[in-house]
Amino acid sequence: MAPSNPLANWDKLGDSFYRRVSVYDAIFDEDVELENYLVTGAPYGGAIALYRDESKPVRFRDTQTSRSSIDIYSCSGKPINRIHWEQSSLRGIGWSDKEELLVVTEDGTVRRYFGLDGEFTSFSLGNGAEEYGVRACQFWASGLVALLSNNQLIAVSKYDEPRPKLLAPCPEGEVSSWSLIPPAHTLSRSVEVLLAVDKTVYLVDSTEAEDKILQDGPFKHVSVSPSGRFVALLTGEGKLWVVSNDFQNKFSEYDSKSRVPPSSVNWCGDDAVILAWEDEIHLVGPNGSASKYYYDGRVHVIPEFDGVRLVTNDTCEFLHKVTDVTEEIFRLGSSSPASILLDSVEQLEKKSPKADENIQRIRSSLPSAVDTCIKAAGYEFDSYWQKRLLKAASFGKSVLELYNSDDFVEMTEKLRVLAAARDYKVGLPGSYEQYLRLTPEGLIERLINRHEYLLAIRVSEYLQIPADRIYVHWASQKVKVSAVDDEAVCKLIVQRLDGKPGISFEVIAQAAYDEGRSHLATQLLNHEPRAGKQVPLLLNMEEDELALDKAIESGDDDLVNYVLLHLKSKLPLASFFRMINTRPMASALVETAARDGDMELLKDLFYQDDRPIEGSNVLLSEALQEPDLQRRTEKLHLAARLLSDSKDATVVLHQKLISEASQLLKTQESLDKDLADGPEYLGLSLNETIYRLIRAGYGKRAHKVQGEFKIPEKTYWWLRLRALVAKRDWGELEDLAKAKKSPIGWEPFYNEILGAGNTKLASMFVPKCTNLPVADRIEMWVKCGMIVKAAEEAHKAKDVNTLETLQTRASGPAVSEIERMINQLRPRK
Repeated sequence: MAPSNPLANWDKLGDSFYRRVSVYDAIFDEDVELENYLVTGAPYGGAIALYRDESKPVRFRDTQTSRSSIDIYSCSGKPINRIHWEQSSLRGIGWSDKEELLVVTEDGTVRRYFGLDGEFTSFSLGNGAEEYGVRACQFWASGLVALLSNNQLIAVSKYDEPRPKLLAPCPEGEVSSWSLIPPAHTLSRSVEVLLAVDKTVYLVDSTEAEDKILQDGPFKHVSVSPSGRFVALLTGEGKLWVVSNDFQNKFSEYDSKSRVPPSSVNWCGDDAVILAWEDEIHLVGPNGSASKYYYDGRVHVIPEFDGVRLVTNDTCEFLHKVTDVTEEIFRLGSSSPASILLDSVEQLEKKSPKADENIQRIRSSLPSAVDTCIKAAGYEFDSYWQKRLLKAASFGKSVLELYNSDDFVEMTEKLRVLAAARDYKVGLPGSYEQYLRLTPEGLIERLINRHEYLLAIRVSEYLQIPADRIYVHWASQKVKVSAVDDEAVCKLIVQRLDGKPGISFEVIAQAAYDEGRSHLATQLLNHEPRAGKQVPLLLNMEEDELALDKAIESGDDDLVNYVLLHLKSKLPLASFFRMINTRPMASALVETAARDGDMELLKDLFYQDDRPIEGSNVLLSEALQEPDLQRRTEKLHLAARLLSDSKDATVVLHQKLISEASQLLKTQESLDKDLADGPEYLGLSLNETIYRLIRAGYGKRAHKVQGEFKIPEKTYWWLRLRALVAKRDWGELEDLAKAKKSPIGWEPFYNEILGAGNTKLASMFVPKCTNLPVADRIEMWVKCGMIVKAAEEAHKAKDVNTLETLQTRASGPAVSEIERMINQLRPRK
């Protein structure tokens, strides 16, 4: 096949060239009469939505089909979906940059369709939309503005989080046309609206409606350029003005010489304006230069940021400005290095020596020539010229000694991906610039939405992008449309996805659950390795026990607690306890959480689990913290009653201790009444009670309490000793020293009294410590400051060495006394 002329369909407008590229031919069936439809297209070569134009007459056979549906096609005319429509009249159809279809009705209801499958979410514009009715809508990448019949404007800035907001009050009068400036191109970073009312134009934002003070209206069309820098105005006399966005400068004027206003006015990039009638297009460039195109049928204009798509029943064309690199290479008479490099490839194929002559001629500019050919290849739709330009770049860089080939490789990859997406079976004819904005991930998302799974996977593998979302979407779709039984679907999905990294079975299971296939959802969740993804869906499916078991298997305490909180709020308490009773981990976590603040739940748990000791411990703990004696006693009685039916030895002992605690409270109440002015003894432990009685001088009452509670003698003597030492009751301690025996021995008396600083009294207990070694008693005498007494102990033990040591520590008469003892023990010469 002969190569196409690279200059075909080029038109000069001012200093620039524009060209029409035929992307698809014979795209729509004959029964789809586009002149009867409103046509809107998604950005970046996306899908096209067709809705019957209600202002056009309808043939009888079309009344039941065309009126009640929104048809979605690819740019190549391939049907994608049909959305049946039985709602109120439409007032706006648009697309987001994520290829979500937005449909606005007269009563202010907005439907957001996603995935091209007919699934949608909806919200209301409110703010009087239902009362006054929506007249028209304008859309941008992530939001919309609705014009009501009372000239009020309502803006939605995010489709994901729709919060309809009234813009400033608008002036009264007939709105002849209007357009919006997206937030990305305004100083306020919020949407602004140009409203043509009567003879002027108002700039409306959230705070005010500013009159631009124009006198040549009414303006039949207002259109803002993709960059937001320029505004196109069409007067009633058919004149097109291009002005700055502040309306201070007028750049060009064009007279269409038509009193019939065009059906649409759109921008072709940022430098030219498209006026479109039924079958006629005027391309108006700078300084009022224009080209005219004629078609056999109705032509619809779909604007892109870098051009426009022109759609008829027969063709889909892309009209855009010829880029500088393309013009540099292909312009007639061009002698640029890149153009010469392209010619060199042809000479090389002819084996002409002129190829080498060309290379030598542009040697110094060869790197930039290679770069230019690479860039120009991206802007070509014709695969022949893509290959020729890349071949020229390859030839040029092969001559260079040092050249980074990354741009060449990346361009080759991009063109292969674009070629696959532009295939008429797929119908995504995005330009190179559109692909850069869409990103490879965005393109893959669009392939997924068209169920082009194989191509999406191949693109992912080619570009080394994870393909898990593709597999998950395929599986979710399989779940929705498959008519075979759950086991067969689950087996098929698991087999196909086996070994694929990053697969989320939770998403697939959610799709199955949404389709009413709960059993299949449960089966699929068994293959989800992340418990955190399994559990929420299982709870949503009311598979409570399975959710709890999965959470426990994960070993994640937080996840188990999440399930337990959900179950506790949902189930009766008895059912909740029965569920956790056979699951030790769950029971332990409930117990731990209850100890931190829900004692009633803790008591119920112990009662349900038949754990009387733990239950009584909770009541005992509450009793000890209860300031009121009566309530404290009641809680102790309850704690004892919990243990009353058990004959276990441990339980019996526990019950006895609780009984003693209750008895102690009564005793302490009596002591407070008889001996104190307030609650001095209430709440103390038994040992502390006795200690405080002795210290206060109530030894007999302390002895009585000892007898009542059968406190061992050793314990009582220890308490008595420490209380008397704390009281500094040296007389009674001296009387105790006269006793023959002490249940705790006499060394504690010595240590406690010596620690209190009474060395004289402490020394009285040294002779009574007969069970201690001599060396210990000697040290005890020394600590009391009685060196002679210590020497006597050493003399009795006939320990000359110790005596000599003691002599060095002695002073005064004690030295001679110890000397005498030493002499007595030394052998006579």
